[in-house]
Amino acid sequence: MAESLPRGPNILITGTPGTGKTTLGQELAGRNNLKYINIGEVAKENDLFEGFDEEYQCPLMDEDRVIDELEDTMVEGGNIVDYHGCEFFPERWFHLVIVLRTDNSILYERLEKRGYSGKKLQDNVQCEIFRTILDEALESYKENIVQELKSNTPEDMEENLEKISTWLNQLNAS
Repeated sequence: MAESLPRGPNILITGTPGTGKTTLGQELAGRNNLKYINIGEVAKENDLFEGFDEEYQCPLMDEDRVIDELEDTMVEGGNIVDYHGCEFFPERWFHLVIVLRTDNSILYERLEKRGYSGKKLQDNVQCEIFRTILDEALESYKENIVQELKSNTPEDMEENLEKISTWLNQLNAS
């Protein structure tokens, strides 16, 4: 299959679980008339799994099948993609990669409220401490399209929405 570039803007919102990706992505899509795509939901709806991780008690997503499932949608453009990882997506898909970052104490509380505990809770907080997702994004995409945004408070969320919406308006005007 020939690789095509997107015809409209695509944004990836990534970060450790609990950093606010879903809230930001849904709000951003609604405000800017874009399609919101939650990768976990796409995998569930289309049964794109290749096994089960006993340690973390979650299904293992088949990344190649996810890419195949989304190719046409991503080439069409106008998508906000939400996922806690980023290295397996084709670089050509995205015009902007947002990495949300949250202070550890805030993240810990958010994950606890979600029912995370033990190793799963500790590993996710460590992931944030060590900038794992940010480093993954910087290694996977051109540095100039990767933006690290603070996501601790509702005010941060509103500021992030405004920044990204401004960027989208500039892109659409050019």
